[in-house]
Amino acid sequence: MDIFNLLTLTGGLSLFLFGMSLMGQALERRAGGHLRALLERLTTGRLAGLLTGMGVTAVIQSSSATTVMVVGFVNSGLMSLRQAINIIMGANIGTTITAWILSLTGIDGGSLFVQLLKPSSFTPALAFIGIIFYMFLRDAKKKDTGLILLGFATLMFGMETMSGAVSGLRDIPAFQQLFILFKNPVLGVLAGAVLTALIQSSSASVGILQTLAATGQVSYGAAIPIIMGQNIGTCVTAMLSSVGANKNAKRAALVHLSFNLIGTAVWLTVFCLLRALLHPLLLDEGASRPGIAAAHSVFNILCTLLMLPLSGFLERLVTVLVPDAEQPETFSELDERLFATPSIALERCHSVAADMAQTAVAALKEALEALAGDLTETAASIREKEDKTDYYEDILGTYLVNLSTHRISEADSREAAKLLKIIGDFERIADHAVNLLESAEELRDKGLTLTNAAAGELTVISAAVSDILDLSLAAFLQNDLDAAARVEPLEQVIDHLKEQLRTRHILRLQKEECTIGAGFAWLDLLTNLERTADHCSNIAGCVIDVAHDSLNLHQSLRDVRNDSGEFRERYQAYQHKYALPGI
Repeated sequence: MDIFNLLTLTGGLSLFLFGMSLMGQALERRAGGHLRALLERLTTGRLAGLLTGMGVTAVIQSSSATTVMVVGFVNSGLMSLRQAINIIMGANIGTTITAWILSLTGIDGGSLFVQLLKPSSFTPALAFIGIIFYMFLRDAKKKDTGLILLGFATLMFGMETMSGAVSGLRDIPAFQQLFILFKNPVLGVLAGAVLTALIQSSSASVGILQTLAATGQVSYGAAIPIIMGQNIGTCVTAMLSSVGANKNAKRAALVHLSFNLIGTAVWLTVFCLLRALLHPLLLDEGASRPGIAAAHSVFNILCTLLMLPLSGFLERLVTVLVPDAEQPETFSELDERLFATPSIALERCHSVAADMAQTAVAALKEALEALAGDLTETAASIREKEDKTDYYEDILGTYLVNLSTHRISEADSREAAKLLKIIGDFERIADHAVNLLESAEELRDKGLTLTNAAAGELTVISAAVSDILDLSLAAFLQNDLDAAARVEPLEQVIDHLKEQLRTRHILRLQKEECTIGAGFAWLDLLTNLERTADHCSNIAGCVIDVAHDSLNLHQSLRDVRNDSGEFRERYQAYQHKYALPGI
């Protein structure tokens, strides 16, 4: 093997790793919605968690990425440790699909059908289709499909290049002695663990082993311990990701390590006993690519069968290894580890934003109740909710901006932009809740009261504001376009109500039926109620914008107002519903 073979091997390895990364990222973006659907079905059941881990890992082609994601979920309080254990076990099985795909490069035969199954026969066509999809189509999903095909073609080309580069190693005595040395199970496990830890991908290290097996010098006796070690090496990524996380997240990462260490120790012992007692001839035979894929799958399935009934033991073990701290456990609502799967990170953002929205609406409704009730029972609650929405806006804004710097799908990008806009409106709604409370406290502290007419008018506009809050919240939480379309006509009615109430207030002042001090508080109340409705209009308009692939809020609102007779019918209905009593 000369310097040119070494350069070819290095280039092939680089293409192989790049293709695997490119394909995995494109698969994740393309299947983002399906990943969210899988996570919605999470239960504490072992089988459900196992299948979820298998499914997610099969999609993103990386058990390391799945485990890092799980650590992030546990750190966010989104997932319990018991759920995490089952998913991690499933991820170990799901990652074996990559080795089977890579084993296609070892297909050999003279018939046309067999030749067509060889990657060297069909990957050029996939690459051609992929580049057409990526360069000439505008749809983001089709572009991601093109990247999937290009990534697959690149990793297969890299695999073929590596195979050609290492073919000369079969005649080198040192290479032969190296794999004779790896027949020592402990050395084989160490070699597999170190290689996988360095490249942080068990799928990639199995692919490299399959390439070396093409020389015919890698026996099953050497390959099987290396495969066992690869499962240990892949834990490095999750262990690193748990640094700085809470205790349960550290436990989840430790579950991954403990699962693979125990599984390897048990089945390595069985392997050594079988080899010593039965001396199977298979172990001395040269390993093939499909044979390595089969060994990888069998080992991971055996580990899962061994440890699945012992998930409770694993949970107790890691609890002992990472004991409870004296300080109460804290959770990170938004964990940067989820950036590994942007669609999941965005779903987490939506969940936190939903909590923020409900908190803001609850604060405003409590403020409306406080205007007609006892302030002492609600004042602290309203201010606490406003502080909570401020905190949510801060962490969500920062997280979404950082998330947007990652490569995400066009649909996810629109959703992130929507959330960035909407959280500001919900935060301002909570601010208006405090403003309403302060106006009510001013009336109380100064011994001022509203006239009976003003109190009746306040009841009408408060009911309208409560209605528009419910509509905008439903539009956001459920992506309800019908509710969103009903917001703008009601907002116009509230604007008209405010002007009517200002006019009536001036008439009362002229008749000396209202004091100037109470009048200032009254105008502040009207301003905050009307501005609350404006923010509800912004929220609904943003929901409509994203549904129509547009980010032009003012144009969307104009379109709603200019809509045939539907807007006028709804406006008239709300105008009748919230009609003011006669003067």
